[in-house]
Amino acid sequence: MARVDIVVRRLSNAIELGLLEDGEQLPGELELASLLGVSTVTLREALVTLRNRGLVTTRRGRGGGSFVTVPAAPAADRLRAQLADWGTEELRDLGDYWAAISGAAGRLAAQRTEPEDLAAMRRSLAELRRAQEPAERARIYGRLHVEAAAAAQSARLTRAAMAVQAEIGALMSLALADDSYAEATARRHNDVISALHNGASEQAGSLMEECARTSVAHLVQICLQTV
Repeated sequence: MARVDIVVRRLSNAIELGLLEDGEQLPGELELASLLGVSTVTLREALVTLRNRGLVTTRRGRGGGSFVTVPAAPAADRLRAQLADWGTEELRDLGDYWAAISGAAGRLAAQRTEPEDLAAMRRSLAELRRAQEPAERARIYGRLHVEAAAAAQSARLTRAAMAVQAEIGALMSLALADDSYAEATARRHNDVISALHNGASEQAGSLMEECARTSVAHLVQICLQTV
């Protein structure tokens, strides 16, 4: 995938998840490009795409810059259009990568973490069960996967988990809008935490892989219904 498309997805998802709020000014081009690890040329191309989608506006002159603009159209409609752009083949490819990262993180975390180190994941799981809004559920869901990678005490796995969530995190709100699916997801993550607590390496890895594959399979189903 072109780096421009990756930047567009990361910023779009941050906006859809509410991590970047309506009216918020983005950092300057040099700073934002550095944060995203891309050239200013790539960033400018991505900002053009975001402006065309109505997610960013640019003001000239004093006090100017690029600002987040959340369109009036329902978020679900925007996300379904974004999901259709992915296509089922790309979704399944990302699912394979996500499962590989999650499985490795789960196995290592079960070997390396102590029970008291799982407090953050337990808090996130409790928040996931209380959450009502799909976007909030998606934010917490993504955080859980990053926390699991962090429990593996691997900086590379943690960065990889963060990158996956930056790409797909907002789309998960489409799946997590279904209350029954959200509850099933919470139960699955509860099983993950239990396996980590018990040091059950293979079980933790398999459950984490299942989380990723099930999530992507649900998105593929939604994608097929959208097309």
